[in-house]
Amino acid sequence: MSSIFDKTTDALATAIKMRQMRHNVTSSNIANAETPHYHAKKLDFENALAAALDMDGMNSLATADSQHFAVGTKPAVSPDIYENPDVAMNNDGNTVDMEKEMSALQENSIMYKTALQLINKKMAALKYAISESR
Repeated sequence: MSSIFDKTTDALATAIKMRQMRHNVTSSNIANAETPHYHAKKLDFENALAAALDMDGMNSLATADSQHFAVGTKPAVSPDIYENPDVAMNNDGNTVDMEKEMSALQENSIMYKTALQLINKKMAALKYAISESR
């Protein structure tokens, strides 16, 4: 992002993207609740967000020569999506637990809205700073 945005804004933008991905996975599970032999998916949100929030490059390497590969740059973050091993299988081979999925969807929705509110407040503060400098 541009230099007017700080690390918090970048972190909130990444969190919003991850929340959208989690919403898609959870919605897919809910949509396939009646599909025989469908296995519920899970998104590894926390580890992917932690990797994305490594803003200072604390876990990255530095290069000593200009011809070395730039390993200190922030890579594109993509969370792991895998079959959820923590659920029981129904008689038809489906592993979707509707109560857990609906609860996860509601929690994710609340966290998404919270991140949006925080980023809106940061943008309002920038707008205020710009308008007051006239």
